[in-house]
Amino acid sequence: MPPLIPLAFGASTAAFLVHERRTRENAERLASALLETLLNAIDATDTITGRHVRRTALYSLVLGDAADLDEHAIRSVERVALFHDIGKIDEALFDIIHDSSELTAAQRRAIATHPQRGADTLAPLVPFYPDLAEGVLSHHERWDGKGYPRKLRGEEIPVAARIVAIADTFDAVTASRPYRRGRGPRVGAEVIAQGRGSQFDPSFVDLFLSPPVFECIEHAMEAAEARFAPRVDRRTGAPEPAPDLTFRWRDGFGEPPAPVKRRSSRSG
Repeated sequence: MPPLIPLAFGASTAAFLVHERRTRENAERLASALLETLLNAIDATDTITGRHVRRTALYSLVLGDAADLDEHAIRSVERVALFHDIGKIDEALFDIIHDSSELTAAQRRAIATHPQRGADTLAPLVPFYPDLAEGVLSHHERWDGKGYPRKLRGEEIPVAARIVAIADTFDAVTASRPYRRGRGPRVGAEVIAQGRGSQFDPSFVDLFLSPPVFECIEHAMEAAEARFAPRVDRRTGAPEPAPDLTFRWRDGFGEPPAPVKRRSSRSG
């Protein structure tokens, strides 16, 4: 009769491994949900940045796919693009970034801290997304080593950051802001071409500007414009108002008090 101890030991080991796998899967789901929550927080805090990172992600995915990256690398590019500017919603930078007046030298130095602030925000997720914080930290590095914050050069810069840098700049040129009108895709292409080999990875620039890839970029621009355009009433041509929904925020507070009637200024 075979000994029972090895069997019991084997069963307990298997149970432990199953438990560990389930714990890991639950933690990964939680990490994914946290990313979704952070993205919603960007939207809620700063609509302009929320739209910008989504457009940047679209262009980054086009370029990453054209570069024939594997699925893991594509997902890494997507995450870095979506969260590359999360450091900008920091309270210390928010007012500076949204001030349309010319920036002072001190304000420019403050804004240059947003990659580090973003990486610090995302640091707790490194066990699940090891490339994310590093990519966010590196998206303003330059191919010639003159970027920030670490002055990385060439292939020292993570691939995702090199791709996002091109998409980020392209959107900065082509997208409209409250204080200026965006320039067309051809102007954006010229800016990217000017940065070839200095600001940007030359191989990715060549790929980005190749006719079939750039045509996909233009289609992505059109899709983004349609997604973010205000809905219009087809009968009147006026912007369609948001649905008049009732929220549950008053639960526990009872009904609101009846409004006080204002006295007419014409009355005694």
